[in-house]
Order: sequence, then C-alpha cells, then structure tokens
Amino acid sequence: MIHAESKHRNGALPLRPPDVVMRLRRMGSFHQTRISFMRSLLRRIANEGWVLTRPLFELDQEGYGTVVYRVETPAGVCTLVAFSHELQPDERTDRVIAKKWDATFALTLGEPTAADIERLHANVPKQEAGRVSANECVLSRANKSVRLFEHIVNCLAHGWQPSLEDVVDVGYLMRTTAVYGNGKFGLADLPRTFGSGLFTRPFEAEMLTVYLIREFTIDLVEHIAAARAPLRATRLDPPHARALGIGNSTGLGMAPFLVAHPTLLHRWMISRETALARVLNQAEAAPDKRHLFVRLLQRAIGHVAEWHTQDARQASRVEQLHRELVELGEGLPNADAEWLTRVYPWQRLADWAAAHGSEELQELLNSLILEPYGELVDGLADAMTDPETPGFDPAMTLGELRALIERHYSWALSIDFDQADAQHFFWYRSEEKEEPRLGERSKEPGAEWEMRLGIAREVQALYDALTSTTLDANGCVAAFLMHWPDWRYAVRRVQTIDGHHYGEIRDNLLGADCLAIDLLRCKLSFFGAIKFDPKSDRWTRITMYQGAPRFVELDGETADAWALPVFIGKQPELHA
Repeated sequence: MIHAESKHRNGALPLRPPDVVMRLRRMGSFHQTRISFMRSLLRRIANEGWVLTRPLFELDQEGYGTVVYRVETPAGVCTLVAFSHELQPDERTDRVIAKKWDATFALTLGEPTAADIERLHANVPKQEAGRVSANECVLSRANKSVRLFEHIVNCLAHGWQPSLEDVVDVGYLMRTTAVYGNGKFGLADLPRTFGSGLFTRPFEAEMLTVYLIREFTIDLVEHIAAARAPLRATRLDPPHARALGIGNSTGLGMAPFLVAHPTLLHRWMISRETALARVLNQAEAAPDKRHLFVRLLQRAIGHVAEWHTQDARQASRVEQLHRELVELGEGLPNADAEWLTRVYPWQRLADWAAAHGSEELQELLNSLILEPYGELVDGLADAMTDPETPGFDPAMTLGELRALIERHYSWALSIDFDQADAQHFFWYRSEEKEEPRLGERSKEPGAEWEMRLGIAREVQALYDALTSTTLDANGCVAAFLMHWPDWRYAVRRVQTIDGHHYGEIRDNLLGADCLAIDLLRCKLSFFGAIKFDPKSDRWTRITMYQGAPRFVELDGETADAWALPVFIGKQPELHA
C-alpha cells in the first residue's frame, strides 16, 4: 500500500517550513502530543513523586461545603481550595454573564491558613466580582453535567456502576467555564508563579488546577452517594473514573492569544517541529519502537471511532480520518512488516500521508510517531517558555526592514485588501465582559473599535509606506518612527518575527474564509485536549484528562499510557 520513497539524507532533517505549518487549516488539524501541557504535567508529577492529600473535607449530605487538596512537590507546596454551592436550575448557565456556579476554585501557592480559607470563601464564589491575592495563581469555576452528575450519584447510591457508554458519551461530571491565571483579577502574575519554583512551563498551574478539579468531582459524587445510602453505596471503579475528565467550552476569548504572543507561539511550534524532525531523522526503527507504534495505530483507530461530533465539517473530517487509519492499519498489519523495517520508516510514513492523506491524518500520525521516542522528545517540554521580549532595532535601515517583510510576509503581500472578502471580519471586545468577539464588517457596527488582529493588512500597509518614493531606503527606523509613530507596532512585529519564524499565522484573520475554530483547536492541542466537538466555527467543546490515570495511579508507566484512550471497544495496551 505504501510505496513512497523518501530521499536519503546527510545530516539532520530540516524542520518543516513556517509556510507549511503556520496555516490555519493545518493548525486546526493538530492533536495532542507527548509535549502537550497535560501530558508533560502528569509525567512531571510521576517523575518527581508529587503527593496529594486532602486535609479538609467539609461537605454536607448534599455535597455543599469546602474541600482542600494539598500537593507536595520537591519545590514546595500548592493547594486547591474548592467550594461546592447549592445552585438552582434556573441559575445554572455556562455563559460569561453567569454570577453563580456549582463549584468555584482557587489554586494557592503554599498552604493557606484558616483565615486565608475564610477570605477565599468570601471571595472565590464571586469570581471576578471578588478579590483575591497574589498568593493565589489560578481562579476557576465549574458547573455540573445535567445529564450525568445525578445519574452517576444515583447509580453509586444503589451500589452499582453506571453504564460505561453513558459515562463516555458525556465524558465529565463538571465542565469549567473559566480557568483564569497570570495576574487576572489580582492573581499572581507569571513572574511570581514561576518564581515560586512550583511551575516551570506555560499553563502548568492551570493544567494542575483542572486535574485537581477532576479529583474533586469524583470525590463529590462518591460522597453524595454514600450520604444517601451509607450501607449500600459503592465507589466508582477505576475504568469508570478514568473515563471521566473535565468538560470545557472554549470560544473566541482564546483566539487572540496566539496572535498576541508571537514569541511564545514560536517556542511552542518550534518545540513541536523539532520533536517531529528528531523522529523523522531516525534511519531505522528498533523492534520495540515498531511494536509500540503498531499498538498505537490500532488504538488510534478505536479512539477515532469513538470521536463523535454533530458539526458537519468536523464529522466529515473524522469519518475520513477513520477510513484513512483503517487503510493504513491494513497496510501495516504487524511490527515486522517489510515497510517498517526499511530505511527512514517514519519519514516514509510522513511522505505517504502527505501525498495520500488528509491534514487530519498527517497531524495525527505526527503525534503517533513521537510516542515511542520519549527519550528524544520529552525534554523539549522545558523549551516551551519564553520571556516574550519583543524585538526592536531602531538602527535598522528602511531597506533592511522592507527586506524582512519580503522574506517573512510574502503571503501577506499577496492578499488584495481592496476585495470586500479580504476584510469581511473585524475582531473587537464586548463592552460588558471585555471578551473578544468577531463581527461582520458589512453587517455589524463597531469596526472603529477593531482589535489589532489584522496583521497581514497592517504589514502590507507598512510595506506600501516603506516603498514610497519619498523615503530613503538607507534611512533608519528610528527617524521613520519619529515622523510616523503609528507604525511602531507593525515595525516591532516585523522585527520580532525575524527571529521567531513560527510566531506568525500565515493567513488573513480578517478574511471571509477565516475559521476561528482553527485557532482554538491549535491552542487546545497544546493543552492536550482530544475529541474536539465544534458547536459552530467560533466555539468548541472539549474534554480534558479523559482517560488519564488519577493522581494515586500515577507512576512512570501510567503517566503516558493514556494517549488516544479507547473506552467501549478493546483498548490495545501500550506496554505489552
């Protein structure tokens, strides 16, 4: 089936160019990898032997009250303080305008005193309307799944396990409606959070918070069931508990992040591409690597078969992905297949997928082939932070600046912004919640409040200004900006991207064909999300940590054994 011949190489395989990687459709096909933040966090917890205890568990029979989870690490202690609230059905909403939730949470640096917990009790349930301190680094809230929460409580109270199909269909007991960090609402900013020594990677504190919220939701249903039927109730068995993650709905609020943080985005992307290049450059695959890959491929087939979405576009892509995986699995029936034992097998696989498969298939295979090579890949998780210092060279000549635009922004210069479709959308912030929104320029007011996400249009306009016959190409940037200071942002952006080639999305984010969902999926894949379920082209549902081991189960073997979980069908074990 696979006949593609890869070119033999001398030296290291180059990374895929930004013109290939940084396109919306491809970014919207990304899957989690070994260096996604959830994956690297669980690996760190296991490797460093973090210890979870529950020093406070004060819930009434209905499950309302306070729970404290203490996490001890070699670098110190952090604590999740969780509050469970009574909420009437008509008060429950996932919209940002909500003022009450089923549960609210704060992750604190160190161990809170009784006075601290009392202070948090008075403020955390109010979320952004309350006041927190720089000792708290994450603020979150969550609502129960109306379909699943009470059903599981009822099952456990009767002494039986819920249907695994029902558990997997929903996938969570609670869904978060926000996970705030980095100084928002008075929380610790990143320098303080990282300075504690507890957290070293992007979104590590937020991912730990979500992981602990998952522990809380399982503890909560078991507690309520036991309160209702003390003599009959049972606890969730491990397979059912692992099938429960934490739900989340992610919308446009996340989309501008990738544009606003180009140097950080570059770090994420180049780490991912470096990991891929290291594996593609393996001249041969050892038997244990081949065996693991074949098991992963079979697991991927089952995993995608359980990936359900009502979104027509994504459902079509998932259906095609499943067909492609089955075809590939038939062509690679075992680890000793002749093709897998040939020179550069992973590059041959990538070449075949590029020639014959969808971008969904290409990017899933890119994730799969990293799995057997933790020794080559895992260390790159530590290279995904960035000080985010924008570049600026006031002595650069205007000719050199123009050359940078020609080198890195040829894609932007090719867009005809005189066409209405090229400026179809504008991005703005809502007045009520200051959340990013997307408007249609010809139909909606507010374009005068447009956010600066039209990078392609702005850089093209800068280029046009630089090619003016009245400007001396040998003149310097400083003098240019003294006369035209409005160009400061665009100039700094161009100069920053020169050293961060993967920091710019090489598509027009104002164009009629822009799908914001691609931005969301890209970022969520770095978080470690799976089974994306778009509800429009502007928001998606996801489940985090579904299939992951619980804290007490974490060790060197289980921390990475939950990739591509299969629940209903037979799940091939990765450690055969």
